[in-house]
Amino acid sequence: MRRLLPAALLLALAACGRADRPAASGPRAEPQRPSPHDTAQCQADLRREGVSYRELPDRDYGTGCGVFGAVQLIDIGVPVTGITAMRCGTARAFAGWVRNAVAPGAYQMLGSELARVEGMGTYACRNVVGSARNAARRSGHALANAVDVGSFVLKDGRRISILRDWNSPDQRTRDFLRTVRASACRRFGTVLSPDYNAAHANHLHLEDDRARFCR
Repeated sequence: MRRLLPAALLLALAACGRADRPAASGPRAEPQRPSPHDTAQCQADLRREGVSYRELPDRDYGTGCGVFGAVQLIDIGVPVTGITAMRCGTARAFAGWVRNAVAPGAYQMLGSELARVEGMGTYACRNVVGSARNAARRSGHALANAVDVGSFVLKDGRRISILRDWNSPDQRTRDFLRTVRASACRRFGTVLSPDYNAAHANHLHLEDDRARFCR
């Protein structure tokens, strides 16, 4: 196996521009509730891609928290742990990222097929963490509009952890993690990693908004 990812595939996975662009100067816009039309279109997209899911009822928990237009992913082609309710747009972006970026990236860059993705949560009624400027603002998790990913397990037994391997001494491992982050930036509005702040030292935060913020 070639030690380096072919240039064409690297560009395809990372075609969102620089993943380390400067932080946005203002706060990100609060995501709005999706329209029934957008949710129906999103679910049709999932079905067309062969993604198995369960539709969830809308629930307003008050104080800025709720689950609207959400699904529970059942089978995206790669096992995923640690995820629950996810707004359909986030679920669609997440499934596409895992299937079309993480899985081929693992095989091409690390020489092993992807066995599973280990999530660290989706819905949680809480505020933004790790940012004093935005501490009073609800997180994307409060609307099931974000998913955290902590590690990737390969079929050869290796476990690639954001916490342990972001600055791994192995160049291929570092390149893999930064490539999948860059690919996530192409699919999600906000992507936060250990390069953003200490609160994200152990995971990638992926949020389906329109902030165009990737760090």
